[in-house]
Amino acid sequence: MSKVKYYYDSDTLSYRKIEQKKGRKLGLALIGVLGTFLAGFVLLVIYLNIPQLETPKEKAYRRELENMELQFDILNNRLKRDEDILREIAERDDNIYRLYFGAPPIPQELRNAGFGGINRYRNLEGFDNSEMIIESNKRLDKLTKQIVVQSKSLDEIADLAEQKEELLATIPAIQPIKNSDLKRMASGYGWRNDPFTKARKFHHGMDFSAPTGTPIYASGNGIVKRADANSTGYGNHVRIDHGFNYVSLYAHLSKYNVKRGQKVKRGDIIGFVGSTGRSVAPHLHYEIFKDGERINPRNFYYGSLTSEEFNEMLKASSLINETLD
Repeated sequence: MSKVKYYYDSDTLSYRKIEQKKGRKLGLALIGVLGTFLAGFVLLVIYLNIPQLETPKEKAYRRELENMELQFDILNNRLKRDEDILREIAERDDNIYRLYFGAPPIPQELRNAGFGGINRYRNLEGFDNSEMIIESNKRLDKLTKQIVVQSKSLDEIADLAEQKEELLATIPAIQPIKNSDLKRMASGYGWRNDPFTKARKFHHGMDFSAPTGTPIYASGNGIVKRADANSTGYGNHVRIDHGFNYVSLYAHLSKYNVKRGQKVKRGDIIGFVGSTGRSVAPHLHYEIFKDGERINPRNFYYGSLTSEEFNEMLKASSLINETLD
């Protein structure tokens, strides 16, 4: 109930009730509404022009967005670190591990191959940060593929490491005739004078001059591939398959001490020096094949010669002289 107000009438010397006019009440109400509207409008203008003014919900959204940006930066840094680590592992894999075990390097095209075909990232399009999100996903997918490639490579290296002991036991590693039994190192690998035609001819092995009947030793573990005289020029000869694509050949033998299919170990006597086939004097003609190609045998004597003997062998085998076959 509104409070009743009175005023003193000097003419009647009495208090009279103040009667409010209806128009005045309406005017005051309109002024109040208008004032409220103007005050709200002013506050809205101030709010829109002062960024620091945020609602609690907006503050929560902003903090969440800042935290997401921070986490995204951390993720990108971790991704770059992992890419650098994997790149270093790949370099060591190609230039150390695979080289050591005789495995070819992995082609960079395979390591860096992307993903072809349909758009894998279509569901990430249409957002404010789509480009950044798609690029990060591409990097992550590429890193995942590189890890798979590297993992398979390390599995291969592990298998090669298990075979390394067998490899070292099987590949040719000793001189096939003892130094004490040699007359001389007659001729080495390279261009030499042919004893029959006197013309320059490439000599694909090494000749060890020794008396007839001198023992010849298998230079590595393996299986006798051939023991016959059915190869032109070699006369009686033996071929040993050492595995790992290595084969050794021993020619001009006087007789065999092994037969085809027989397993031999490094140091076993496989035959004896002779002069059968295309030969001018008793000697052993010795060759080594790798992947079907003849290579210089002088690199395979590390298991039987001292450094002084090896240096003497290198010196004698490098002389440009006449071969014995």
